[in-house]
Amino acid sequence: MNDLSKIPPEWLAEFEAAAKRPLEQRFKYAFIKTYKPVMDDAKFRSFDTMAEYRKWCDENLPNWLGYGSV
Repeated sequence: MNDLSKIPPEWLAEFEAAAKRPLEQRFKYAFIKTYKPVMDDAKFRSFDTMAEYRKWCDENLPNWLGYGSV
């Protein structure tokens, strides 16, 4: 059960205002393009096996992107 009284009034007002905006505008501001080094530097890449893909990620991508092996 949702208890709207626990939501700060300013958050609720912002949500209600956003819900009234046209869908196109909501999509426009919903996604933020962030440059990802190496990943965004080529139009596409393809690999024959998942092992090749994982090796490439380990050797080429910064750890902070989260594509490395664990």
